[in-house]
Amino acid sequence: MEEILVAEGVEKHYIVGRERVPVLRGIDLVVGAGEMVSIVGPSGSGKSTLLYCLAGLEHADQGEVRVHGEALTRASASRLARLRRDRIGFVFQSYNLIPSLSVRENVALPARLARRAAPDVEGALAAVGLAEHGAQRPGQLSGGQQQRVAVARVLAAQPAVLFADEPTGALDSSAGGIVLDLLRGYAREERSVVLVTHDLDAAARADRTIVLRDGRVVAELRRPSAARILAAQHASSEAPSPAGRDVGSRVLRTAEAGA
Repeated sequence: MEEILVAEGVEKHYIVGRERVPVLRGIDLVVGAGEMVSIVGPSGSGKSTLLYCLAGLEHADQGEVRVHGEALTRASASRLARLRRDRIGFVFQSYNLIPSLSVRENVALPARLARRAAPDVEGALAAVGLAEHGAQRPGQLSGGQQQRVAVARVLAAQPAVLFADEPTGALDSSAGGIVLDLLRGYAREERSVVLVTHDLDAAARADRTIVLRDGRVVAELRRPSAARILAAQHASSEAPSPAGRDVGSRVLRTAEAGA
């Protein structure tokens, strides 16, 4: 299986007063082509920080992250911007749509900003069940529909790896299920999905689930059930914590809340 995303020894720290507090403590991760990987853990475990380092939105202090063999950690600012534009897609809990643009214009916007050929906007909207809503503005849609527009924007761009950070956190179960089905369907052939979530049922849709605690990988489950993920989290919570956990967890909770 082709490796789309590789992380080796990723470390991240925050400065709190005079302390250098560890956030990620040597994370190794490989995501293959056609694979969906979910990342779970309690608040303060480093989930969102890891996602942002993997996506090149935050700079890792140590280690390396590669997408299709190209190191994000060694790329210049301009090269990193191009990599995020051309090979990486994002779906967040906040929809990040431009309210003054139509749905169709929102989906086409990344290609327009990159001066690329116009993507298949109509096909992307049809794929998310919004073919009849292209002329509407985001404010005229429900939350679930707006999130599907955000997914359509990624579908149109066709990145190699799609990162999703709590994409269903603001949705009801029905709308959230639709979005998860779309993400699950995207992970095929030469494309992969990395999902951070607190929802164990959502996490269980992945091919693999990575369980984090205090900035470390404490379990990796293949084709897990929600019950197995929960059991792995409980087992990790009973293990001895590394020194500095209380300070580190407080910093992580603050950082992830603002991410």
